Amino acid sequence: MQKILLSITFFSMINLAALFSQSAADTTFYLLTCGPGTETYSIYGHSAIRVVIPGNKTDIVYNWGVFDFNTPNFAWKFAKGRLDYLLVDEKATRFLQAYFYEKRVVQSQKINLDTQETKKLIDLINQNLLPENVNYRYDFFYDDCSTRIRDLLEKAVGKKLLYPPVETGNIPTFRKMVAKCQKPFPWLTFGIDLIMGSPGDKKAMFRDRMFLPADLQTGLSEAVINREGKMVPLVQNPEVILDFDPPVVSQWIVTFPSVVFSLLMIIILVLSGTVKSRKYNRIIDLILFSVYGILALLMIFFNFFTDHMQMKWNLNIIWLNPFILFCLVSLILNKAGTVWFRTLFYISAIFLVIHLLLPQEFNIAFIPLIVILLARSSVRSGFEWNPLSIN
Repeated sequence: MQKILLSITFFSMINLAALFSQSAADTTFYLLTCGPGTETYSIYGHSAIRVVIPGNKTDIVYNWGVFDFNTPNFAWKFAKGRLDYLLVDEKATRFLQAYFYEKRVVQSQKINLDTQETKKLIDLINQNLLPENVNYRYDFFYDDCSTRIRDLLEKAVGKKLLYPPVETGNIPTFRKMVAKCQKPFPWLTFGIDLIMGSPGDKKAMFRDRMFLPADLQTGLSEAVINREGKMVPLVQNPEVILDFDPPVVSQWIVTFPSVVFSLLMIIILVLSGTVKSRKYNRIIDLILFSVYGILALLMIFFNFFTDHMQMKWNLNIIWLNPFILFCLVSLILNKAGTVWFRTLFYISAIFLVIHLLLPQEFNIAFIPLIVILLARSSVRSGFEWNPLSIN
């Protein structure tokens, strides 16, 4: 699949280079901003560039957001942060048909480039289409379908491109930026907050926020080009070329992670206080610590063995720490493991107290999970003061 796409892109590049060289003055670029879909990968929207050359009846969309599910070891490469995205070009009608089928809004804005800027952007796109450049290493915050367009426009226009003055006040973090797109999907937000490290809590300045398609549209709409003292908008007002109602995702509050895990916490606390059988306590803990153990392994992997910079320095590893694995081994071998459970108890208690002081935002749904860990580790810690202890 990927080889076919690369071949199509390469031959298209040859043809378009000839077309552009003959009709740069007749070439118009448009920023396409596509609304969110219902699939996980599509809820953040999408951006692309549309090129129209009336004299040659050319109407092509350049799309930097393509990946191939048939890539060998796809899941592993994605987890490791080594999955390449690629640039493809396709007829505008085909591109729009896909969004029509998915019932997603598409807005178009003419990019106000002069002839020299147009030629520069043509050259830059053609460079991107070279076989050695058509693939790129995807980075959600700093190198994606939206930032690629921002960077090309900055290079094409040069120093004449002006953004609004440096902002002050309440500047959102990357985590907050992502969360606003995930609002209808609380479980996705929970998962992202779990695996995203402290780099996600860095402030996203005006230019940084353009990694999201809707914010690229907003940011470029506020940018101007200084043409001999006259400020020309970089892009014109958006025109809706596909219009649909936004997708509606119904959510019951009782299914939110914070509610589900709070109910689970209550059940575990009740069981901890009423079930005194060593056999049943061992079954409960084998199940719980197996789940926590998997999460602890994920923390180790994403902190130390992935190239995703957004997932490194993840302070969730404090409460989902390797001591959980030692506790699990103790349970499997049916050993006391008191020292491991006590260590886990103290770490969990300290984290619960200081988590608001740490340079990372934590999902509220983590709190009942930490309380469960705190309670079950205390059960096996042999504390004389603990009425839940089974020792």
